[in-house]
Amino acid sequence: MLNPIWLWLVLLAVFIGGFSGNLNAVTGGAFEAAQGAVMNIALPLAGMFALWLGIMRLAELAGLVNVLARALRPFTRRLFPDVPADHPALGEMAMNMAANMLGLSNAATPLGLKAMKSLETLNPRPGTASNAMCTFLAINTASIQLIPTTAISILASHHAANPTAIIGSAMLATLCAFTAGVTAVKLLEKLPRYALPPAEVEPPSLTSGDAARADAPASTGLAPLSDNARWLLALYGAGLLGLFFTLAFPDQANAGLAALRKALPSIAPAWNFAPLNPQLAAMRLSMRLISVFGMLAVPFMLTFFPLYAWLRGIKVYEEFVEGAKEGFQVSLRIIPYLVAILVAVGMFRAAGGITLLAQILGPVLKPLGFPVELLPLVLVRPLSGSGTTAIFADIVKNCGPDSLTSLMGGTIFGSTETTFYVLAVYFGSVGIRRTRHAVPAGLMADLVGVIASIVICRWMFA
Repeated sequence: MLNPIWLWLVLLAVFIGGFSGNLNAVTGGAFEAAQGAVMNIALPLAGMFALWLGIMRLAELAGLVNVLARALRPFTRRLFPDVPADHPALGEMAMNMAANMLGLSNAATPLGLKAMKSLETLNPRPGTASNAMCTFLAINTASIQLIPTTAISILASHHAANPTAIIGSAMLATLCAFTAGVTAVKLLEKLPRYALPPAEVEPPSLTSGDAARADAPASTGLAPLSDNARWLLALYGAGLLGLFFTLAFPDQANAGLAALRKALPSIAPAWNFAPLNPQLAAMRLSMRLISVFGMLAVPFMLTFFPLYAWLRGIKVYEEFVEGAKEGFQVSLRIIPYLVAILVAVGMFRAAGGITLLAQILGPVLKPLGFPVELLPLVLVRPLSGSGTTAIFADIVKNCGPDSLTSLMGGTIFGSTETTFYVLAVYFGSVGIRRTRHAVPAGLMADLVGVIASIVICRWMFA
């Protein structure tokens, strides 16, 4: 389905730009998007890919990914019935979903690409998306996000009275989008139009996750955890819990430290703990705990996985480097797909296509209670993350940070995803050209997310 969408974006951009006098802008938009796809996205992502794929290799070697896959088996076997129960892809997908829930996009994308590579080893039809791949993409384009950090930061920068008010509305809306996306992908895969073609290679016969991937690092022969190793892990866990308590309850931490200074004046340090951002103090307890958990998620993965792997006898530095090498290869593979989709989007935006669509749809949607100011945001959201951020900031500036329109925009921002960008990056990393029903399922999730955002915000705030 990406073929006609891509073609029509390019054709409409040329004709709209020609008739509106923006043809030079269309040309400039194409060149700028092509350069930005490589210089601003692919190359910076290479470092992130290298970091997280190196960490993921240590997690796989230590057996942590398989442990996570087994723990989530009752949930994942319903979503991905074609994936063997103990395949590493299940654990990798679970880590990707967890990172998305916490708003850790820099970690979620490399983890998701690692999962796509694992799913490709099970795919007997190279170049065609499997049912498991389409389901995984639908989950990513409608992933449940606990805290929409970007939208909250924009509201806070414009001095909103309660910038965290959209946390509850975004959570409900993204849950609706998630349900719609998963339902759509499961229903569409049964239609004859999206039926799988005959297998091009012999399907792999799989009985275990370790046998499923020819390139999977072996996790057998691990050194058992000694008593000293268990004590070290316990000490690490205690330190992490102490750090969590300090960040989540700075007032209590300061009181405890003051008592310690009084009892041991020559030993106790003179630290003074405070929230890492001013919004934490205004949040309810549950939201504050989620925020602190999100702060500690990345430091936890960057420290616990190497520590545990080292205690199991793995040469952590050497294996991390081996995994990191793959990151640069992945960033090179996705460049053509990024250039293709971003050039089409850049041309369409430069031609004024988004503005034209907003003018056409505005009179139709306004009587239904849909604010016309949100149309550009809704139209750009599946295409461009940076464009959506700029449009939302402009809405907040013009409508006011505490207006119903801004709250609706923040909820839409937090409950939908850049569908075409996600499809281009994830499928491009494994050379998928026939995306089958992944596009309509992702767009259905976006549509439901937008509708749910409008309804929920009117219910909660109006």
